Amino acid sequence: MDTSRILAGLRDERDRINKAISALESLDLAAGAVPRHGRAAVAGKSAATPPRRRRMSAATRKHISEMMKRRWAERKKKSKPA
Repeated sequence: MDTSRILAGLRDERDRINKAISALESLDLAAGAVPRHGRAAVAGKSAATPPRRRRMSAATRKHISEMMKRRWAERKKKSKPA
């Protein structure tokens, strides 16, 4: 295995990728976009604004509570020795 040839190929690939990244970043900058990194870039949201919290209605909370009580009661029944 010729490691020098492998390294040369990897470096060439790295250079191509860096050029592609630079080209894409320049397109974003030309369009007036701010370069972003991380999850905010994927979601398309600004990192400065916090995510909105979802709120459950009282009826939904009650429904979930009842369902969990039933679930735990069934589990408790199954785990009891006969």
